[in-house]
Amino acid sequence: MAKSKRYKTADEIKVGVIGYGGAFNMGKQHLEQMKQAGMTPVAVTEIDESRLAVASTDFPGIQTYTKVADMLKKSDVNLITIITPHNTHAKLALQCLHAGRHVVCEKPLAITTAECDKMIAAAKKNGVVLSTYHNRHWDGWIMQAVKEVVEQKAIGEVVRVEARMGGYSKPGDWWRTSKTVSGGILYDWGVHLLEYTLQLIDSEIVEVSGYAHKGFWGPQTKWGTDANEDEGYAVVRYKSGQWSTLRITNIDANLVPGQLEVTGTLGSYVIQFGTRTIHKVVDGETITSKAKNPKAEGYRLYQNIADHLTKGEKLIITPEWARRPIHILDLADQSARKGVAMKAKHK
Repeated sequence: MAKSKRYKTADEIKVGVIGYGGAFNMGKQHLEQMKQAGMTPVAVTEIDESRLAVASTDFPGIQTYTKVADMLKKSDVNLITIITPHNTHAKLALQCLHAGRHVVCEKPLAITTAECDKMIAAAKKNGVVLSTYHNRHWDGWIMQAVKEVVEQKAIGEVVRVEARMGGYSKPGDWWRTSKTVSGGILYDWGVHLLEYTLQLIDSEIVEVSGYAHKGFWGPQTKWGTDANEDEGYAVVRYKSGQWSTLRITNIDANLVPGQLEVTGTLGSYVIQFGTRTIHKVVDGETITSKAKNPKAEGYRLYQNIADHLTKGEKLIITPEWARRPIHILDLADQSARKGVAMKAKHK
């Protein structure tokens, strides 16, 4: 493996993005966060030329391209963030990695384990950094949960983690609701929820069972048979004896509140967007305490990458870490199709 280049200062790291689409204005968000970390925005690649005009207004003087190959050939960009549909991540990342560029992929890293493996191998071969935009690793709720649940053992020993999101509604007609393009219903918010879960359960993955219902909403969307599942469900077994579940649904008319619920031997810890709640039974009486979640610190992702490339600090979101939730999602999808539990290849 070639050794990754070290930069003297963060402003020497020339950054660019592939994708400047209008959804959530993410291209601007990424470049601004990289700039905040001290890096220098230099290039944008986007197939929609009207969005390139927006990028030129947002970042006067930035180089704009409609083809990735042109950016790699003509630009001195060192670090590229890929902000495109899920099924394009692997192909674009491999193109950039083999061109000797550091790469950050918007989450999820890819759709399949095999794609992740190829990307990791390419990064190692070319001596460059590969990471994923898991900015929610630093969400206030999960940072507080790790502190209270894992470090302080506020609910005793963790037995299981349940992650859930959704409700009852027809999905929108865009690429995130195409099975082929998105990977499935579990891949969008599910990858965040799994990344939270893996911070709370420090153990090797043993096997994954997946379940899915499909066909109700699909015919009512433009995607038809290629639409995402109506509901996806995964059960993960860990070497420690703990387990976790993930459920993303569009057919649950009575979804139990709480994006994440951690059950321990002494109580339960429920995390929602704004608050966290601890339930304990003391002398036969249930005691409930609720508090607001701290602010998110997602800016730390790019700061960590800049510090890694300049100071040699430990990379927090390594590609191996980012592969773990993808491996679970991949196995869950295979399991749902085959009707059997799937053994884990990567722990």
